[in-house]
Amino acid sequence: MRRSTLPRKSVVAALVVTALAVAACSSGTKSQTNTSNSATSSGAGGASSNANTAPVTLTLWHNYGTEQNATATQNLVNAYEKLHPNVTIKVVSQPADNYFSLLQAAAISKTGPDIAVMWTGLFTLQYKDFLTPLKGLVPDAALTKQQGLEWMTDNFNPNGNPYVMPLETQFYIGFYNKAAFAKAGITQVPQTWNELYAACDKLKAAGYTPLVYGNGGQSLGAEFYPWYDASYIEIGLLPVDQWRNLYDGKTPWNSPEEIAAFSKWAALHDKGCTNPDVLTKTNNIDDFVNGKAAMIIDGTWDTQKFTDAMKDNVAAFVPPFSDTPIKGVVNYPGDGFSIMSYSKHKAEAADFLAFIASPEGQAAINAAGLIPDTEGATTSNPVNQQMLDFVSKDGMTPYPMLDNVVQGEIVDAGNKILPSILAGKISPSDGLGQLQSTWAHLSPDKRSNVYQ
Repeated sequence: MRRSTLPRKSVVAALVVTALAVAACSSGTKSQTNTSNSATSSGAGGASSNANTAPVTLTLWHNYGTEQNATATQNLVNAYEKLHPNVTIKVVSQPADNYFSLLQAAAISKTGPDIAVMWTGLFTLQYKDFLTPLKGLVPDAALTKQQGLEWMTDNFNPNGNPYVMPLETQFYIGFYNKAAFAKAGITQVPQTWNELYAACDKLKAAGYTPLVYGNGGQSLGAEFYPWYDASYIEIGLLPVDQWRNLYDGKTPWNSPEEIAAFSKWAALHDKGCTNPDVLTKTNNIDDFVNGKAAMIIDGTWDTQKFTDAMKDNVAAFVPPFSDTPIKGVVNYPGDGFSIMSYSKHKAEAADFLAFIASPEGQAAINAAGLIPDTEGATTSNPVNQQMLDFVSKDGMTPYPMLDNVVQGEIVDAGNKILPSILAGKISPSDGLGQLQSTWAHLSPDKRSNVYQ
């Protein structure tokens, strides 16, 4: 999941003050009666009414704003409430810029929601103390349908107990304009650095910005978010089971291999493959949708936007950031829903989470233009389905999002350093040396081979 660039550490006293401010957003348990016989109609992946149980109100917090994930969340709530008329789910949209501070403060005062959106990977582990492990609460029949649950367990253990029920599967991915490729005479999507450089030359000659960068679409900082690209650079360098090496230091950020790969990435700007204003552009999404730019690196949260505007003229491609064709793709459950540890309605909350894996739940997610995380799921959006086919038909290895499995301090430093590398403001060796220095100054427990 694309991450906030806000600092991760909070002062407890400040959180307590914040908790008082959010106390009015309590979990809706006042005047509601919990019931021991309310669980669980949806757990096996089906759905049936539990209308004979006492009325219950749950509160759900999200930080989605108005993006597709917010639509999917409301779709799920509407579908669930229709089948479970005794359950009311109050959906509260919280500000994204301090969502996790609010959530943590509400957990301290036990005045927050029953269910909360939670980002996966190291974010889950950072906040796990106020989350409820799901095994034994959400039925196994529902959990086993979901993919990538290991990325939300302690130390990312495939046999561990997940703290999050994924909402969707997400891709960091490339999108390209098929008409631009045709006009430029490009008959095959590039699969290596050299093929990408050659395609850029043809696209420039045809009047296009080959690959557009900017912070439009989702403003996670003043500059473009570099971890989409960095994920594919690392896919080109390391198999998925060696990505932990970046966390524990077995692969230094400034190793010769890393410097060489990021130098080839920086050459995109040097060769005119990108817009010149990569550090300041804010309307990059518009440039792609309007046909000025031929390619963009983005994610599934914008797929529906592209297909709505460009119809069948848009397609997905795996960013070819390698000397040889890449055999992996970022295919990862970036966020989902957790049950807060203090909730007085855990059985009812678990039933809602189980509903996500049901056919009705999958339909609600797909209707919002997202990809259900359920094993074997399909999607009605053809470009999203193309992404799924990269794995199911083309045999590509699913990778996590790099920014979810390296330390937050590295992510924050990289948000400043990596865009400057692409823009030519700092050399790859100097920039990656700064990333390695950031890693070296982490506490020893954050440099071990145990994710935390």
